[in-house]
Amino acid sequence: MSNQQKYTIGLVIYPDMTQLDITAPHQVFSLMPNTQVLLIWKFIEPVVSNGGLKILPDTTFDNCPQLDVLCVPGGAFGTVEMMQDAQMLAFLQSQAKTAKYITAVCTGSLILAAAGLLQGYRATSHWAFREQLELMGVQVSTDRVVIDRNRITGGGVTAGIDFALKIAAILYGEDTAKSIELMLEYNPSPPFGVGTPEKAGKELVQTMQNVAASLIKASHAVSIEMGARHQ
Repeated sequence: MSNQQKYTIGLVIYPDMTQLDITAPHQVFSLMPNTQVLLIWKFIEPVVSNGGLKILPDTTFDNCPQLDVLCVPGGAFGTVEMMQDAQMLAFLQSQAKTAKYITAVCTGSLILAAAGLLQGYRATSHWAFREQLELMGVQVSTDRVVIDRNRITGGGVTAGIDFALKIAAILYGEDTAKSIELMLEYNPSPPFGVGTPEKAGKELVQTMQNVAASLIKASHAVSIEMGARHQ
């Protein structure tokens, strides 16, 4: 075990993010051997998720070491803000120069794309925001986890567990990933079986799109703007 490669994984956090996008992968990564997991933000102060959970960063953009795995979560309007945030985009671009894997969960892929880090790659996102990826020059996939060279992206929210287990297998082998999956008793059995648009049906999908209409519209507008920058 002591001879294994040691990896540093950085989970970028920001106000109004979806906490499960970060805490689900964090739980998996924390069970991997010889792995340092860092939560990163501009300042060392609590970051409030869109559900009200406060998360304390470990380090800042300025003090963050070189990362082996860079991971960005999704969120609500905070994601739209981060797609335009110069400090966030510069940090991602800088770390991406040396990171072995550049990754995201849910709409975190929109932030990576806004930073110009997914153009020409296959990637996924939350089902309601895939069009935005396409607007930024990304080859959109509906798969739950998409691996294209050193870009790894997960679908909406709960896909963060699947995503992280895939990364565990890449870094430390399938046996390690299987052990973590069992340790977490990851055996999902959703009570209603409507967790994808295909399973939910048009009426429920439309209802949820109506609920998120303002967020979808805002992210769409910014995606057009950022896509134009990276053409």
